[in-house]
Amino acid sequence: MDVSVGIGLAFVAMLCWGFGDFLIQKSTRKVGDWETLFVICGFGALILLPFVWRDLPAILSGDGRSLLILLGTGIILFIAALFDFEALKKGKLAVVEPIWSLEVPAAAILAFLILDESITLTQGFLIAALIIGLILVSIHTEHSLKKFLLEKGVLIAFFAAFIMGAANFFYGWGARVSDPLMINFFVNVFVTVATTIYLVATKKFGKTLKDAISYRSVLLPMSIFDNAAWIAFAFAMSLAPIAIATALSESYILVAVILGLAVNRERIDLHQKFGLVIALISAIILAVVTV
Repeated sequence: MDVSVGIGLAFVAMLCWGFGDFLIQKSTRKVGDWETLFVICGFGALILLPFVWRDLPAILSGDGRSLLILLGTGIILFIAALFDFEALKKGKLAVVEPIWSLEVPAAAILAFLILDESITLTQGFLIAALIIGLILVSIHTEHSLKKFLLEKGVLIAFFAAFIMGAANFFYGWGARVSDPLMINFFVNVFVTVATTIYLVATKKFGKTLKDAISYRSVLLPMSIFDNAAWIAFAFAMSLAPIAIATALSESYILVAVILGLAVNRERIDLHQKFGLVIALISAIILAVVTV
């Protein structure tokens, strides 16, 4: 497999995340943040176990560096996911999602500082255009900057974006020091254990299991889409530069916003539609010049 395959998988992650986050918003409002995270990661851990169990002893008995990176990824992603879910629960999908484009520069900076991974000037320009396009989608003309920052879910989304950017980098790093399936399995197990402890401590575990059955029509496709996205994303970052794989995958915001418009009837202004076009064109050209 090569860079072109990695670029293709970044687009797969984009599509899966677009549908996944749309369903996550519905799930968090029905069952809660922690409960949704428990269902997604528990499902992912069970599905991936048959594919990774033979390699687990080598990871656990290795030099410790790989295990430390996997642990760090699990911790950071767990924190970021909780903030993401809270932002989705409180905010409008068409407003909250575009803010997460800030994950791209955060991941790119870490990739440069830690892995000495750089991109070309053209790629940097296209990534910047993609980010600008996505940010345009989040700005409403009738809102002042102060009102925009105070809109429900926005401040949480900003904070989550930087944490998730770090999580994206560690995900890519973890996929390279182990393998894409292992990093997904390890993170899923870590988050499943953490959410289980919380749900048991707050006496919500039994209700969560019942809700998982009652709302399976939403929770099952959500879990499939979200796990498929993370697996494709991990493979993409193991084959292509982290900054580019992250930038292309972040285009899932376009899918999520379109779903918000079509299904939730969320309205956006003309310049926001213009931002969608800029982001889409930039993502396509970025993929072409990278391959």
